[in-house]
Amino acid sequence: MNEWRYHNPVRLEATALESLPKLMQTLGAATGKWLLVTSAGMTLRGVTERVKALTSTLDIDWLVHDAVTPNPELDDLDAVTARLLPDNIVGVVALGGGSVLDAAKVLAVTLPYAELNSLKASLREGKGQQWQTKLPLIAIPTTSGTGAEVTPFATVWDQTEHKKYSVTGTLVLPDIALLDPTLTHSLPETETLNTGLDAISHACESLWNVNKTPVSEAYARLALTLAKTALPTVLATPDDAAARAAMQQASVLAGLAISQTRTAIAHAISYPLTSHFDVPHGLACSFTLSNIITEFTPQCDDYDLVVLLGRVKTMLDDLDLFGKIYKYVNREQIAALKSEMVHSERTGNSTLKLIKLENLIEEKPLLR
Repeated sequence: MNEWRYHNPVRLEATALESLPKLMQTLGAATGKWLLVTSAGMTLRGVTERVKALTSTLDIDWLVHDAVTPNPELDDLDAVTARLLPDNIVGVVALGGGSVLDAAKVLAVTLPYAELNSLKASLREGKGQQWQTKLPLIAIPTTSGTGAEVTPFATVWDQTEHKKYSVTGTLVLPDIALLDPTLTHSLPETETLNTGLDAISHACESLWNVNKTPVSEAYARLALTLAKTALPTVLATPDDAAARAAMQQASVLAGLAISQTRTAIAHAISYPLTSHFDVPHGLACSFTLSNIITEFTPQCDDYDLVVLLGRVKTMLDDLDLFGKIYKYVNREQIAALKSEMVHSERTGNSTLKLIKLENLIEEKPLLR
């Protein structure tokens, strides 16, 4: 008997941002101080004020943390926690891309824990995660890629030691994910590409994964079916509403898949590239996907999956991802990081057999 299980309690609400007040009320904390975690760009574009205006009928006071930067830093998050502890925050809304959602997920557990430097102790000093409870959390993604609105982990970076950590567990899961694809329409081309690649990498990584289940596989296949067409469309026609909605669906589905399986070898390869050279995460974890598909498909006896991955590979090859990553790092620099690209917690998730790392990180001539 092949036993498996799947559990993801995040409530998905595919609705307009205007539904936020009602959703906040359903969490039972519609009075007091709420924290809005977002980016400076959202504030500049007026979205922060829009959230405040939408919730003006509620008996709440907003505190805004809009200084989230790509790849949230351990020390920065500890400092934000220390600054906000006296405010007795009762709930958190995260509005932004993956870094914003990750930062908010972390703050939702560190604030009620009420200990200074808890990330430093738990992660850097290896004392283990001590979170006991969490604040109500609503995640509103403004990019289509990370799936952080439905995953039980939040990435924390430690640039001091060039390490990537994860705050993990069911406490990290948002209570509600509010999915409004119109919030992604103004996303610039580069961010649309990099976040879309992240969604594709999540779907692929959950398919060559020892932890996959029938449910996670179904999510991943549908995510790839949507993204292989929608991503090229939104890159060519940014205001295509249907394609933007399809990419958001692909991102959520891929997030639901990796919430079960976690990621695998492509992500293991990516981490030192982001840590040392600031390669955007979506690009760093996807430039090897075409090579991995080439290695994986001869080992796969599922004809329909081989066909689907072949179409994904064609789309990825058309995007020239090696050419894009070489704008950040050269071949020699990539090769020099090989010793940092093998993590048992990620590579151990892969079902791929007898593959040399060199075959994945080296550019191959296209055969058409």
